[in-house]
Amino acid sequence: MSIQQWLLPMFLVFVSIIVMSCAESDELQILLKLKSALKKSNTDVFSSWIQGRSPCNFNGVVCNSNGFVKEINLPHQQLVGYLPFGSICELKSLVKIDFGDNLLYGKVTDEDMKNCTGLQYLDLGLNSFSGQVPDLSPLNELKFLSLNSSGFSGHFPWKSLENLKELTFLSLGDNPFASSPFPQVVPYLEKLYWLYLTNCSLTGQIPEGIQNLTRLQNLELADNTLSGPIPAGIIQLDKLWQLQLYNNSLSGNLPIGFGNLTSLVNFDASMNMLRGKLSELRSLNNLASLQLFENHFSGEIPEEFGEFKYLVELSIYRNNLSGRIPPKIGSWSDFIFIDVSENFLTGPIPPDMCKNGKMVKLLLLQNNLTGTIPNSYANCKSLARFRVNNNFLSGIVPAGIWSLPNLALIDLTMNQFEGPVTGDIGNAKSLAQSNNQFSGELPASISKASSLVSINVSSNKFSGQIPGTIGELKSLGSLYLDGNMFSGTIPDSLGSCVSLNDVNLAGNSLYGEIPDSVGSLQSLNSLNLSKNTLSGEIPTSLSSLRLSLLDLSDNQLVGPIPKSLSVEVFKDGFEGNLGLCSSNLKDFQPCSSDSGTSSHLRTFLSCFIAGLLVLVLSIGCYMFVKVRKTNLNHPLKQGSWEMKSFHMLSFTEKDITNGIKSENLIGKGGSENVYKVELNGGKKLAVKHIWTSDSSNGKSYRSSATMITKSKFRSQEYDAEVTALSAIRHVNVVKLFCSITSEDCSLLVYEYLPNGSLWDKLHSCRKIDMSWELRYAIALGAARGLFAPWM
Repeated sequence: MSIQQWLLPMFLVFVSIIVMSCAESDELQILLKLKSALKKSNTDVFSSWIQGRSPCNFNGVVCNSNGFVKEINLPHQQLVGYLPFGSICELKSLVKIDFGDNLLYGKVTDEDMKNCTGLQYLDLGLNSFSGQVPDLSPLNELKFLSLNSSGFSGHFPWKSLENLKELTFLSLGDNPFASSPFPQVVPYLEKLYWLYLTNCSLTGQIPEGIQNLTRLQNLELADNTLSGPIPAGIIQLDKLWQLQLYNNSLSGNLPIGFGNLTSLVNFDASMNMLRGKLSELRSLNNLASLQLFENHFSGEIPEEFGEFKYLVELSIYRNNLSGRIPPKIGSWSDFIFIDVSENFLTGPIPPDMCKNGKMVKLLLLQNNLTGTIPNSYANCKSLARFRVNNNFLSGIVPAGIWSLPNLALIDLTMNQFEGPVTGDIGNAKSLAQSNNQFSGELPASISKASSLVSINVSSNKFSGQIPGTIGELKSLGSLYLDGNMFSGTIPDSLGSCVSLNDVNLAGNSLYGEIPDSVGSLQSLNSLNLSKNTLSGEIPTSLSSLRLSLLDLSDNQLVGPIPKSLSVEVFKDGFEGNLGLCSSNLKDFQPCSSDSGTSSHLRTFLSCFIAGLLVLVLSIGCYMFVKVRKTNLNHPLKQGSWEMKSFHMLSFTEKDITNGIKSENLIGKGGSENVYKVELNGGKKLAVKHIWTSDSSNGKSYRSSATMITKSKFRSQEYDAEVTALSAIRHVNVVKLFCSITSEDCSLLVYEYLPNGSLWDKLHSCRKIDMSWELRYAIALGAARGLFAPWM
């Protein structure tokens, strides 16, 4: 072999080594640039990314057989920073980029994508990117694309998907994309097995072409504004194990042949306008979760549901279903919850839904169920919510139900239950069993239920005394024992229930005096002791309470009505007590004068008062000027306040009135100001100050006629607002905590919303652009909230 023949191969090897070395050096610099861009990240994943080390030994980096980087796998690493996507794509052998579930931000441009033509896997989901999704057409080898919850917005480049024929996984949901019809290109991506388009602003109908995606195992189109029927072609997708269509406006019946989808495990089409019968579902015996609530389905629940051996979740409330609940339902599997409320179901409660001891929620309220509560549920220790109210159930509640260790809510109201409440009630957390026929005594062990927040046993047949240990219930907020046959005295320990807001003991056979300790319940808003045989005087301690309702009528009370309670609003609450007297209220006998007061004492008091008046007049001018100046900074007159609460309060009226100052003013109106009041604990409240006098010029109305006219005008406006807001419970409606009224003004105390209201966003200088679809969604959500009862 000649020297030339020997040198040529050696030269080629040498050149290859140099080229590979240069290429490896370039890749190292690209990766170190990536590390620098993400240097704020709270992770040690980059500890191995150092100069002088081969990129193939970097954490999260995979190289091919030639030593070039082919994968970057850095999901779930708490990465923070601006992703240099363009430079990453300069890695010529790169086929996979996975930065899912981090804190990356910034934009990805069309130019960045042009260098990524070899990519097969791209995951940027669960990040905080901005701007529009770039043109994806250069990625013609892409098989996996996940951008869900990535932060991208604007118009999605649906047309660019036409070039991505190799896609098998497409996840674009939970992004604020611009509204668009269902993309017609999707049915042509026939290799898809996973399609996630939930909550990405799709409108219109689901195309029949969806039947082309025969490899689909997961199809999620929920939380959009899709309308029309479920396409008939969907029955061709026989590999589907999950189908999510909830919270759209779909209508019509389930497609004929829907039962062919026998691989379905999870099916959720709740919150639509679907109708018809459920018979198409009777052959879906692999179902584990079925959610069809808030639709218009009718007819009976298929008997075959009772044979579904994997079913653990069934929620079909708020439909028009009738007939009985299949008796075997839930008996085969680890049944977790059932909610068939607000239908027209009849028959008994199936006995074996907690057979395997895993049930958490049993919700059967507002149906026409009959029979008794099966004894098996007394052993269902996993149960947290048990609601069977508003049915026709009867019999004795099984012993053990009250003491289930995880039961947070039990509601048996509006049925025909009878018999005693067992002594194990001491473990209960909530007790609602009004409008039944329970009898016997209320067990003294109820005082052991330290976390009990409500007792409602109204309109039953309970008898005996109210347990003297009831004062141990420090968390008790409401006590409704009215309409029973309780006797004996009101326990003095009631005054130790420091959280009480409402007390109703009316319509019993209670006797003796009203305990002074009741006056120590500073949170008390409503007190009804009417229609008993209580005697003695009304405790003066009640004067310190800020009651919105006081009813002591139809008892045997005697003596003077405390002066602060002698007001017209409470007048009806004193009727039926012939021994009561009052100097202020009409229709009550006047109280006799104190015979021990001599004429000399009265003369002395008159002289003293006259001298005091002279002193007051002498400093009147000075005080007038000073008070007027003070009023500019503190626009509330000092006087008697009446406070009416609508929620549990952690503040007093003094905390509110002390905060009504000019420096706290945040808004003005024609007859009202709005102040921001910050309490000692840091909690902030918004207080609306409504006048019953002309505060715009600082002068009071002088004539009685003018005052009456103004008061009536204020009353209509004020009462309307209080009536509306105190009755509404909704996350999008500001919470009204209480009202505080006096002779010259009224205060409404709301939760403070620092970001303003929906009105601000739509009309004020801080308004934002909203499409009509978004406005419609807001209106629909508010309407649903207003008419949905608490579950």
